[in-house]
Amino acid sequence: MHIAIAGNIGSGKTTLTRMLANHYGWQPRFEAVDYNPYLEDYYKDIGRWSFALEVYFLKERFRDLIAISKSRETIVQDRSIFEGVYVFTANNKAMGYLSDRDFDTYMELFRLMLTTVRLPELMIYLRSSITHLVENIQKRGREYEQTMQIEYLQNLNDRYEEFIFKHYEGRTLVVDVDNLDFENRPSDFAKIADRIDAELYGLF
Repeated sequence: MHIAIAGNIGSGKTTLTRMLANHYGWQPRFEAVDYNPYLEDYYKDIGRWSFALEVYFLKERFRDLIAISKSRETIVQDRSIFEGVYVFTANNKAMGYLSDRDFDTYMELFRLMLTTVRLPELMIYLRSSITHLVENIQKRGREYEQTMQIEYLQNLNDRYEEFIFKHYEGRTLVVDVDNLDFENRPSDFAKIADRIDAELYGLF
């Protein structure tokens, strides 16, 4: 079984992935941080190298999806191939870094990939306001995130909403996290677990 955790930067995906893995005995799978050979060129000339960069990421995420589909374990995944496509690559396109031709080719490749694998049994979307995201980003103190623009986070949030409610065809569970602290309040985590049990096992 494949459970995917979706959500903007700072929404709590990695924390929830870890906690669900511990709670259910699932196998966690975190986003690969392998070196991307296009990254250095990308930052020198974003428009020139965006297509190559995004195709490389797509290839890596597809490899993850194949591995998950072959696993006999229940996998809980922090960010899936779908977010890479419908949120981050779509945002690159909207910012003018991908041409229509390159984006159409990329999407055709993605759709072909999906003919060989299944959708996750459940996509859990951690829905968050920008204020909540900023608070979490500041709290965790990663230096490279501190200069992130509000406009960029808002663009990603808009694309997450469009992705979940307009593009994604699988089963979803939307969790509004603004008033939750599932890492430090057991009752908040229990609420999420109860909803997952209801979705997956028909309990409660």
